[in-house]
Amino acid sequence: MVFSFFKKQDKKMPERPAARPRAPAPLPEAKAPVAPVEDQPKSLPEPLPDLEFTPGKPTKPQPAPAARKPDSKGAATPLQPPAADSDFAIDDFDSDDFTESSVMGIDVNHDDDPLQACVEQVVVLYANGQDGAARSLLETFVRSYHGREGRRFWLLLFDLLQATGERAAFEKLGADYAEACEMSPPTWSQQSPAAKQATGAVGPHKIFLQGVLTEEGALPVTELAKLVEQKAQVTVDCTKLIGCDDEVAGQLADLLSRARKGRLAVTLIGTDVFIDRLNCRMVAGDTAHEPSWRLLLELLQRHGTQDAFEERAVDFAVTFELSPPSWEPRVAVAAPAVSAAAERPVDDAHYLSGDLKGCRFDELVAVIEGSEQPILDFSGVRRLDFVSAGQLVNRLAPYKAAGRDIVIRSPNHLVAELMAVVGLNKQARILVPKS
Repeated sequence: MVFSFFKKQDKKMPERPAARPRAPAPLPEAKAPVAPVEDQPKSLPEPLPDLEFTPGKPTKPQPAPAARKPDSKGAATPLQPPAADSDFAIDDFDSDDFTESSVMGIDVNHDDDPLQACVEQVVVLYANGQDGAARSLLETFVRSYHGREGRRFWLLLFDLLQATGERAAFEKLGADYAEACEMSPPTWSQQSPAAKQATGAVGPHKIFLQGVLTEEGALPVTELAKLVEQKAQVTVDCTKLIGCDDEVAGQLADLLSRARKGRLAVTLIGTDVFIDRLNCRMVAGDTAHEPSWRLLLELLQRHGTQDAFEERAVDFAVTFELSPPSWEPRVAVAAPAVSAAAERPVDDAHYLSGDLKGCRFDELVAVIEGSEQPILDFSGVRRLDFVSAGQLVNRLAPYKAAGRDIVIRSPNHLVAELMAVVGLNKQARILVPKS
């Protein structure tokens, strides 16, 4: 009866000719494939809702990627501190003073290295000026992490206290560090970054003036103004300076005059060509360029002869109907006193100092292009904010791509770790002082 029932079904439900494929020849019955979807009767029931799936989603739960690679026995391997880049060489520097920064080997990946996530949280807080929150986290982490991992947080905490001038807390932390790590603690630097910035003890800052300076593109002049305000030792390279508008000329004249009268160590080099061009532009009787006249007289006072100065001073007086300025005998300017700890041979490094906030680092173009081995010295830098760190990456990346080797020297650990967070360790070699 059941067999007869199926035969009747075959007659009642004939195959629809329109759904039959044309080309393929029939195969032997024993190997006949399952009929394609088009040949299946249209009256089949819809798939059950719980069997539906969305394309692209796994039908089985997938295990989450492991944060640690298991060993052959299935146990998780303990995290190891990031190793220094094996290609990193410091042959050009005194090995007694510098060491490879561990940030050279860091690839920021929180899933693989939760320790790095903790470090990033601290350095970003510090970069944003949240010193209290950063210190609170560090005090927690030095109790939670031990060994080499813990030492990384100890060094960050020491540098934070040094940067904020908290010597009593620094000394107390040294005793705790010696007990916990069984190592001698770092020593308090008599000259903090803020003091170095004020005295110029970090070495001669360099400012490059080049091209035609206008009010819109006079960032180097702004940097010079900051350094004059800080009474820092500055060298201003004018070798590639072609000209400037009256607005910039007035700013330069005021800055140089203030530095000369205050006997500040502001030295100009390569001014001869610029002085000649400026001298040719200034015509007696033309009152249109009074700021440029003042700049010319300031440059002649510093680098011209007394006769040349007095001749142009008379032209200035006639043009503007003023008493002519007087020649002032040149007085040797002594460089600021440098502590014994900071005394080092002067090199061609470009020194940065203070809190670097919202910096574009336009001046580094001339620094890098003018040196076979560019060295950016961060020993006087107290803080680097996140925006400036990103701008520095953008500034150095093209030179790295072109095969240039750039060294960033002596950042504190907080600044060095932030550099790793933004990927600056892939664009330059980072040297930190030995602790």
